[in-house]
Amino acid sequence: MPSPPPQVVNVDGSPASGRYAGCMERIDWQGLTAAQQRSSLWRRLHHKRWQYVGISHEAFFIGLAIVDVGWTCTAFAYFFDRRSRQLLVDWSQDGLPSLQCQMSDAPVLGAKAHFKGLGAKLDLQHVDLNRMALNVQIPGLQLQAEIDMAQAAPLLLAIGPIEQGGGLAHATQKSSALALSGRLHVKGQSYALDDATACLDASNGLLSRHTDWRWASAHRADVGFNLQSGYFGANENALWLDGQLIPLGAAHFEFDAQQPLSPWRVWTADGLLDLQFTPEGARQQDRNLLIAASHYVQPIGCFSGWVKSSVNAATKRVEQLLGVTEDHRSTW
Repeated sequence: MPSPPPQVVNVDGSPASGRYAGCMERIDWQGLTAAQQRSSLWRRLHHKRWQYVGISHEAFFIGLAIVDVGWTCTAFAYFFDRRSRQLLVDWSQDGLPSLQCQMSDAPVLGAKAHFKGLGAKLDLQHVDLNRMALNVQIPGLQLQAEIDMAQAAPLLLAIGPIEQGGGLAHATQKSSALALSGRLHVKGQSYALDDATACLDASNGLLSRHTDWRWASAHRADVGFNLQSGYFGANENALWLDGQLIPLGAAHFEFDAQQPLSPWRVWTADGLLDLQFTPEGARQQDRNLLIAASHYVQPIGCFSGWVKSSVNAATKRVEQLLGVTEDHRSTW
């Protein structure tokens, strides 16, 4: 993949569409011609940004995010215990943008994302060239960690138009498995995080009011992937294999939406990935706030199957790779 462009918008006002290997300093849609044809109120209401972190460990999985949707903000964090196959912590809270939530347009380098609510605080920020600091203080869970990017494989940067009506453009940075250090305290138990790995998802776009997607993500040092089908097409589909970042084709998700804990099949049209996903549990939430609504289910489990770097390359077996899938529909 080529290196990132200097900006997400070309000099002619179009999005700098493509997949790139590396980090972008800032995601700024000000020069986007199509955006200038919309009102400032429209841009305010349709500008969506989020920072997501997934943490994998043989004993647990943690998912957390800070989300700024323009007219409101929200944050969530959960702890899934793989031994009991239960969510021991499942926390979320809404807040007011600027007052309770601050988020920079720097996705990774220089990133700052902060949420402070009733009895809770989440903070993710870039400390220096190779480190990000993560601090989570919520009921039942306290986490202080450093994410080390010194030995990381290249991050994916994807930029492109929105493929669902009403939106304009989107950009996202995704990482492979990242080394982690620090301590976790949850429900009276304490864990060192040295044996855990983290992955980052920093996204920023002018999205449709009605947005939906299917997503899959799983990472360890030798293999990882990010797949999406929905509002962003195949733009962010990528495989990390032995440190190499490889673009993937359109992703297909075969699953029973009414029974998301039954097995899934995930595969790509280019013949480079075919995996079975066996859920162990899930976080899910359905909300209807009249002016906004969402249906969200994120199963946690393991992927097994095969991947390869090119059509003619030998397949690499994947066994029990911990990660998540997601089925998400939002009116926001």
